Amino acid sequence: MERDELVSPFTAQVIAIIRTIPSGKVMTYGQIAALAGSPRGARQVARILHSMSKKHQLPWHRVISSKGEISLKDDEQKMALQLEGVEVNNWSINLSIYQYYPDNNA
Repeated sequence: MERDELVSPFTAQVIAIIRTIPSGKVMTYGQIAALAGSPRGARQVARILHSMSKKHQLPWHRVISSKGEISLKDDEQKMALQLEGVEVNNWSINLSIYQYYPDNNA
């Protein structure tokens, strides 16, 4: 569809960032928003994930809240992260161990 190409630069950047999150690592909604140029755009990142994850085959399960928590208490997300080696305790993930920081120079 032609319409697919008409995403905003922010949306395109969010999709590109999410695609870079390696297996076994996580990023927060706010972290992705800031890297995409909108530090206050965490909710928009959530909307992009909700509407475009399947279409763009995004690793949606690797995006979590700024508190290190699985936002929707989703068993599917929890299991997907655990299969990648991420330790999930009480729906929480230790960001000091599992948070991914992309190399902006790459």
